[in-house]
Amino acid sequence: MKKNRVKLKKIRLFSREISAVPFFFAYLQEFVTLTAYLSFTKALALYYYFNGVFEIAHFTIWRLPMIWILLTLLYGLLKGGREISKKKAMDKSSVMEVLLIYTLIGFLIVVPRAPHAMGMEPYQYGLVLIKSFSIFIAWMMGFHALKHLPVSLYGVLDLSRVLLGMLLGVIVLHEVLLWNQILGLTLVVFGLMALRFKVFGKRKAEEKAEGSDVTSSENAPEGSRTKFVLLAFGSCVLNSVSALLDKILMKDISSSQMQFWYMLFLLVLYSLYVVVTRTKIRKEAFKNGWIWLMSIMFVIGDASLFIANADPNSLITVMTVVKQSACFVTILGGKFVFHEKGIAYRLFCASIIFTGIIFSTLGV
Repeated sequence: MKKNRVKLKKIRLFSREISAVPFFFAYLQEFVTLTAYLSFTKALALYYYFNGVFEIAHFTIWRLPMIWILLTLLYGLLKGGREISKKKAMDKSSVMEVLLIYTLIGFLIVVPRAPHAMGMEPYQYGLVLIKSFSIFIAWMMGFHALKHLPVSLYGVLDLSRVLLGMLLGVIVLHEVLLWNQILGLTLVVFGLMALRFKVFGKRKAEEKAEGSDVTSSENAPEGSRTKFVLLAFGSCVLNSVSALLDKILMKDISSSQMQFWYMLFLLVLYSLYVVVTRTKIRKEAFKNGWIWLMSIMFVIGDASLFIANADPNSLITVMTVVKQSACFVTILGGKFVFHEKGIAYRLFCASIIFTGIIFSTLGV
């Protein structure tokens, strides 16, 4: 009994870290508390149950008109929540600990889909492997960048992938941009550039006030900051390649096939990296509740995105823009979770981006 009281006390202390946040984060807080309180076996049983429900939903939800836009929006919001969870997770664990455990938990969640994951063509396994390798590199670059950049700034810098996504959609998939999509893209780019020039004009003292650990030293060289920005951009490029492969692959395979093999390949790649580099993974890292939270959001978000990609009416040019809804969550998370300053200007930039998203979805 005493042991259970101590355990519940620890859970409440962890839960309190994200208690002073808006309703969106309060919902996630309850989910973290439930997950942490359950035993590992019971937690997995709960995840498998949700997987079964999601499989049923897969055959009904995607038939609703324009549902792919809502599913992409859900992915974007969950992606923003993941960025916050990543940064909090890395306060207690190393980058590789987070990546390996994050991938392991995600794979365990999708294991029940294994019976539905077989039967792909050899070239499809190859494309999924290429996608997994792209994400393997992208995540390592992105996690290192996120660890040293304010979460609200990283969230908007990450918007640069919208340009790459649009470009790949037009060149590779031969999608045609309508006038409203061009206007929407222009607004998104304007919002991104406005934020970029504002950020690089700040004094280092202001960066420190934001709670950023970009070069924890106040006298860090400019090149160090540039390195993390370049890592974030490289991550965006590889993520855009992955998004293109999603659209190509989901024409012929199911979301269960994609998610199972994608997660399996990722787990193998990170495991090999840890073994080859002899990276130490501490047992305590498995108790990091933020990793569990981001794994759940990752699986749900990716499943939503794969179903959206399977819709023959979906457009990668529009989906790329809608995904940028993640910036609202990262900006609000920067304010309420990390207590960053200068959020008003970033929200102004995000409102411009949101207007661009609205224009891009008109008439689709």
